[in-house]
Amino acid sequence: MTRHNIIIIALWLALTGVIYYLVDGIQNPNKINKLGSGSAVVLKRGLDGHYRTEALINGVKVDVLVDTGATGVAISQNVADKLKLKSIDAIRTNTANGDSVGYLVRLQSVQIGGVRAENVSAMIAPTLDGDVLLGMSFLGRMDVRLYKGEMTIKQGYD
Repeated sequence: MTRHNIIIIALWLALTGVIYYLVDGIQNPNKINKLGSGSAVVLKRGLDGHYRTEALINGVKVDVLVDTGATGVAISQNVADKLKLKSIDAIRTNTANGDSVGYLVRLQSVQIGGVRAENVSAMIAPTLDGDVLLGMSFLGRMDVRLYKGEMTIKQGYD
C-alpha cells in the first residue's frame, strides 16, 4: 500500500468520524454531560418527535425515551441485566403491543441532569425493544412542561 493510499484512507476515516459525531449530536441532543446539575433540565425533541436522553439509573448511565404516556418506568431485559435488578413479582400488563408479562422492581434512584427521584417503581419488560421508557412513576413526581420542541423537567418536592 502506498503512502498516498494511506493518506486517502485516513482522510476518509476522519471524515466518517466527523459525520458520525454531527449526526449523533442531531439525533441525540440530550447527552448527560450537557444537561447540567441544576434542579431543572431542558430536553430537546429529536428529529423523530421523541424526547430521548441519557439518565443515571442506580448510578449507571442508560439511554431512555421520556414517555409521558407511559404509566411507569419500563426497562428492557438487557438493561435490567446491566443494572443487576432482581424482580419482586411477575404481573400481566397490557401494552400498545398487546398483553405481556412484566416483572416489578424498585429502582434506588433515577436521575436526569440534576433532577432526581429515589425509590422509583419500575417494570422489567422482557419484550421491550430499546433500553428504557421513562414514564409517570418518575415524571409524576416532577413538574413537566412541553413548549416549542423542548421538555422542561423541574425537580418536584413531595
